[in-house]
Amino acid sequence: MLVRKLSEIVGTERETSAANWTSRRLLLRGDRMGFSLHDTIIYAGTATEIHYQNHLEAVYCIQGKGTVTIVATGEEFVIEAGTVYALDEHDRHVLRAESEMRMICIFNPPLVGTETHDENGVYPILEEA
Repeated sequence: MLVRKLSEIVGTERETSAANWTSRRLLLRGDRMGFSLHDTIIYAGTATEIHYQNHLEAVYCIQGKGTVTIVATGEEFVIEAGTVYALDEHDRHVLRAESEMRMICIFNPPLVGTETHDENGVYPILEEA
């Protein structure tokens, strides 16, 4: 059985940050669960364009408020605590945080842990080191 505490991950190689977010990676590919699990903070007042071409993602918002806009259609969804959204069609989207948001994210296939968005908002498929 795996048991991890968020407090054990903060400040380690399992915590990855970018200009708009910080991701604390609770479960990764090396944990052999078939998915990765992340506790992610999205900074207030930011907009992040994301396009997970290589992964499916489900996101559960547990704190804060913002919107997700599907780039292709302009369709916008309000995201707030208690809301889940799933990017089941690899949708290019923009996540805007009205206030600081805390999200629980699941990726399939699982991330290795060092991924960050490329210039197109894509996480690459990485091999474990």
